[in-house]
Order: sequence, then structure tokens, then C-alpha cells
Amino acid sequence: MKRIVFLLIVLFTAGMISAQQKEASITAVGSAVYDFGDVKESDGDVSHTFTVINNGELPLVISRVEAGCECTVTKDGWTKEPIQPGKTGSITVTYKVAGRQGSFSRPVNVFSNGSKGSYVLTIMGVVKQ
Repeated sequence: MKRIVFLLIVLFTAGMISAQQKEASITAVGSAVYDFGDVKESDGDVSHTFTVINNGELPLVISRVEAGCECTVTKDGWTKEPIQPGKTGSITVTYKVAGRQGSFSRPVNVFSNGSKGSYVLTIMGVVKQ
């Protein structure tokens, strides 16, 4: 009887470990940081589209994308459908340059079912008059 209980525990534990190893995983293709360089305030807002890949074994679902201030906008600019393993999606970030002369560096938090829970993308640059 003890052997049967022990065997069931071992099988259950092995099943839990196997289930835990399968997950979605988000990573930026290339760099998670984009530098706009020098941008003219008179040229208006600047945008960049990051490409992300699902390196995991389960579909990746991006639930929300949040910027730290009102100067950085994502406004539904990301792939809404599940990103299958090995496939890519996109996240578009816009920086509002009006009245914001000088250097900037803004993080953008990507929340998903990925193994990291949230993933940080960063935009940076210098707004010139």
C-alpha cells in the first residue's frame, strides 16, 4: 500500500513539473530599447513599433500595455489575438513631443500570460526645438 501511495505521489509530482514547464514567453525581436535620436518638436509625435516573439510553448496573450506618463501612448497598439509559439506580434508606442524639449527615456510595461508576467520596453531620444 505504501508503495502505491509513493508511486502516485511521484507520478503526480512529475505531472506538475511537466505542466509548469509549458508556458508562454515574451521577448523583443532585436532590442527592447528604441532610441529615436534627435527629433524636432515641430515634426510632431514620433512612433515606433516593437516586434515581439513568443519563445514559449503556449500561446502568448498580451492583456494590456501601460506607459508611465501621458506623454507616451500605446492606445490599443498591440497584437490582440494570441501569438502562437515561435510567432511574432507587434506593440506600437507613440511619444508626444509637444512642449517636451530635452532628453527622454520612457518605460512601457507589457502585461501578458508570459513567464515573466510583465515585460519592459523602453523608448528614448532628445526633443529639439
